[in-house]
Amino acid sequence: MKLWVGLGNPGAKYAGNRHNIGFMALDRVAEDHGFAPWRSKFQASLTEGRLGSEKVLLLKPETFMNLSGQSVGEAMRFYKLEPTDITVFHDELDLAPGKCRVKAGGGHAGHNGLRSIHQHIGPHYDRVRLGIGHPGHKDRVAPYVLSDFAKADQDWLDDLLRGISDGAPELAKGDTGRFMNAVALRTAPPRSSGQGKAKAATPPVVSAPAAEPEDDRTAMQKLMDRFR
Repeated sequence: MKLWVGLGNPGAKYAGNRHNIGFMALDRVAEDHGFAPWRSKFQASLTEGRLGSEKVLLLKPETFMNLSGQSVGEAMRFYKLEPTDITVFHDELDLAPGKCRVKAGGGHAGHNGLRSIHQHIGPHYDRVRLGIGHPGHKDRVAPYVLSDFAKADQDWLDDLLRGISDGAPELAKGDTGRFMNAVALRTAPPRSSGQGKAKAATPPVVSAPAAEPEDDRTAMQKLMDRFR
């Protein structure tokens, strides 16, 4: 059994925030793969289903971001899981918008949701880092992550979420390479072999002017012919 955790803040006020991309990823997986209806448990919204042969629990903590670890810890202990059975989907300022990276263990890099999870289960869990870009200055981070995605972001956001859903069965069985390939097919689809090749222009064919016949008449004959 696997436990996948999406990070975000509960309530309609935050639903479209950049900080809630972890929630969005789990919502797409649950919808596309026919998971059970969401229910309240472990201070969170919880659903379960199968991805390939793997049973997977999806958890969206409703404790607000800074206390996410409370919910994750409760669920882990209830199901007698190890931290390595857990994958956390979260927003990542240090990745360009639409980029996705998988990471095993490591630090929390100042992310308050990850910091809380560290406190409750330690650092040895997997992460799916979902790039949202950086506002350019640390003083602008809080309002940036708590603002909704812009309309201009919707295309790449939809591609990213679809790619995550496409690759979810591969991620569930531990094949991160195939998972990343599935994401890439949505976010950076390959070009056809003939695309971008300009055809060489064929120069127009210009015919040489026809040569005029040589005039071998004498000057007197030419003059006489003019008066005929």
